[in-house]
Amino acid sequence: MIHIYNTLTKRKELLKPIDPPKIGLYVCGLTVYDDCHIGHGRLFIWFDVLTRYLRSVGYQVSYVRNITDIDDKIIKRAQELNIDYKELTKQVIASMHADEKLLGNIPPDFEPRVTDHIPEIIDMIQTLIDKNFAYPTKGGDVYYSVAKFKKYGELSHKDIGGLLLGIRVEVSEDKQDPLDFVLWKAAKSKEPFWPSPWGNGRPGWHIECSAMAKKYLGKTFDIHGGGSDLQFPHHQNELAQSEAANDCPFVNYWMHIGFVQSNQEKMSKSLGNFFTLKEVLKKYNPEVLRYFVVISHYRSQINYSQENLDNAQSALQRFYISMRSLPTEKNITFETDNQFYKNFHAAMQDDFNTPKAIAILFDLAREINQLRDSSQELKAQNQCALLKHLGWSLGILQENPETFLKFGVNIEKIETLIAARNQARQNKNWHEADKIRAELTTMGITLEDTGAGTTWLIEDRSKYFNSL
Repeated sequence: MIHIYNTLTKRKELLKPIDPPKIGLYVCGLTVYDDCHIGHGRLFIWFDVLTRYLRSVGYQVSYVRNITDIDDKIIKRAQELNIDYKELTKQVIASMHADEKLLGNIPPDFEPRVTDHIPEIIDMIQTLIDKNFAYPTKGGDVYYSVAKFKKYGELSHKDIGGLLLGIRVEVSEDKQDPLDFVLWKAAKSKEPFWPSPWGNGRPGWHIECSAMAKKYLGKTFDIHGGGSDLQFPHHQNELAQSEAANDCPFVNYWMHIGFVQSNQEKMSKSLGNFFTLKEVLKKYNPEVLRYFVVISHYRSQINYSQENLDNAQSALQRFYISMRSLPTEKNITFETDNQFYKNFHAAMQDDFNTPKAIAILFDLAREINQLRDSSQELKAQNQCALLKHLGWSLGILQENPETFLKFGVNIEKIETLIAARNQARQNKNWHEADKIRAELTTMGITLEDTGAGTTWLIEDRSKYFNSL
């Protein structure tokens, strides 16, 4: 009984797939002209979580996420670097895939590229012209006639008059109406182009997703997702194109994720306030970034800061401390008929309420600690296996605890200091032992001396990195 907030209707609705247990999911991916930033990371992570959860409860998800590999930004960037646009997109796509692999994302089932689907795009444009929803111009462009689609504005919840007042519209002498948008762009000098019935050119931005979604998921499919900034005009234009061309509903559920902000502004390359995934993942375990994303509801805006990442690190550290030294092999059984399991799924089935789901995981981690304190090791192992099982849906708690707790640090240096301290203690050189412990404390590291030896933990990662 999963309920999803549908942007189109502005309410939560019961998920009713067209052909259960199959679910078709289309997500607007990246325009590949530069490295991915944290905002892109949220998109990747969230729809990975959505796909994981739906599959975990028995749905067969066909996940399609497109790549825009021809666009004004791509052409401009390639010219700046003095390389062919194909070489640029090849490099950026490889970089994007490397980032996603680090994040632990399950790859989309299909990742169609615009340049591989020019025939499908041309066919859809021709259909729109034949149905009088689009018109070619003398200059070789083709425009969609917004006024012909009577429901235009339903996804953005704006009337056409309001759109004219509030939206900056591209001006062209060839347009019949200021709101009309381009389906096919006539070729300019020294730009890539493809032949078409209207002359050499390339697709407009919006038409690509309509054509590729239809090819991979059909005329009508279950869920369409993307960033909230795409609700208008991109998704509104997709809807208008597809329903005009196909004479049927385009999508049953629209899902939009909130922005990642930096200093209360949307993170974007155009504003120059972005942080690349590669920068962040050099310092933080990828699960930290995933936790930073899922600790907030997907529809909310989140603010990127080192403090928030450090808080995510600390929260995950508490989980992993509770899991420390407990086996979590797949053959360890756990109960599904318990309140933790039921509450977690109840939270996720209420529009994927990940903050509430994580709170339930914390309750479970606290129980694991209590079981260990009371020497109920077998039950603690079972609950730890449940914790890891539920965490999989969010893409967290999948690391070896020791690996996570010591990520990104110079283990050899720390253990050399600990060995020197232990030797000093053995020699009853308490002054030297205390001096080394103070040095480790300055590095944000706490020690625990046990009968089995000395264990250590980085309690304050900021202090550790500042000490380097």
